[in-house]
Amino acid sequence: MKKMSTPKTLIGMAFIPMLLSGAIVAQAAMQSGVDQDPSLNKIEAYAVDDRGIVSRNTTGLCWRTGYWTPAMAIPECDPELFKKPEIAVAPPPAPVAKKVTFSADALFDFDKATLKPEGIRSLDEFSSGIQTVTYERIHVEGHADRIGSDDYNHRLSHRRAEAVKAYLASKGIDPAKISVEGKGEVNPVTGNTCNHIKNSKELKQCLAPDRRVDIETIGIQQ
Repeated sequence: MKKMSTPKTLIGMAFIPMLLSGAIVAQAAMQSGVDQDPSLNKIEAYAVDDRGIVSRNTTGLCWRTGYWTPAMAIPECDPELFKKPEIAVAPPPAPVAKKVTFSADALFDFDKATLKPEGIRSLDEFSSGIQTVTYERIHVEGHADRIGSDDYNHRLSHRRAEAVKAYLASKGIDPAKISVEGKGEVNPVTGNTCNHIKNSKELKQCLAPDRRVDIETIGIQQ
């Protein structure tokens, strides 16, 4: 009995579906590799040389391909895309100066440099009020009226400033941060308003504002 031969065209047609199937599988495998291997994304996003190293221009910048997107960027080529946002830091507060003026008559008896109970209470209130201040320095300035000699008034105003410093130090304030100065009868606040007064008692009363102690605190309010 004579065997029938299968035409070659039919054999070729039978292999076509197999070839197509294999091509689809290969393409799917290649696509899967691109999705899973970041290095392939790197090759697509940037031009590389024969060694697989990203090519750069004469200024050192990486050559991007037409496939490049920000999502495919790498730190060594586009570091600006990987910068963390800078957190603004507020500048530290600037030191402020605050001056408090005490009547010398409230702190001391006339012509004296020893604190009175009323004066101690006033300084207690002052020391309590600066507890919320990180102070850099405290300046105590004594002033006298024009009754008496210049030299005597200068020494009196200085002794009064020293008395205030000593008391503030006893309240826990660092004495190294406290400076003192006796100004004597200079810088009167009454000016010439008392010049017409001849009576000594009335003159002393008129010049009372000149007898004072100024305390200036320089620091940062918390």
